[in-house]
Amino acid sequence: MPGVVARAVTVIRIDQIWLATEPLDMRAGPDTALARVVQVFGSARPHCAYLFANKRANRMKVLIHDGLGIWLCARRLNRGKFYWSEPWQAAQLSLSDEQLQALVQGLPWQRIGEAGVVTIV
Repeated sequence: MPGVVARAVTVIRIDQIWLATEPLDMRAGPDTALARVVQVFGSARPHCAYLFANKRANRMKVLIHDGLGIWLCARRLNRGKFYWSEPWQAAQLSLSDEQLQALVQGLPWQRIGEAGVVTIV
C-alpha cells in the first residue's frame, strides 16, 4: 500500500543474553528452567535471556524474564547441532545479539564480534 510504513514490533525487550554451558533436560518446564537459571546465574533478572542446550546440543531452551513474568521458548535443529560452549570454559557466558543470531541458526558464534577481530599478523 502506498504511504504505509512497516515497523517491527518488539514484544519482548532483551538487554542481556546469557548462555549456560551445562546441559539442561529438555523435559524441563518453566518452573524447573527458572530454578536452573537461579542456580547457574544467581537470579533471573528482568530483560535477560538465559539459554540452555541438551547433552546432544540439538535442542535449546531459552528462558526470558520480561519484567512481569517469564517466557520459555524451545528450538530444535533437524540436522546438526548447536555450537555450544564447553563447561570448562565457564559455567556461563554473555552473548551479543549477533552471536545469538548465529547460535540459533546452528552457526559457529564464537568468532563473531570482538572474538573474531584479528589483532596480530
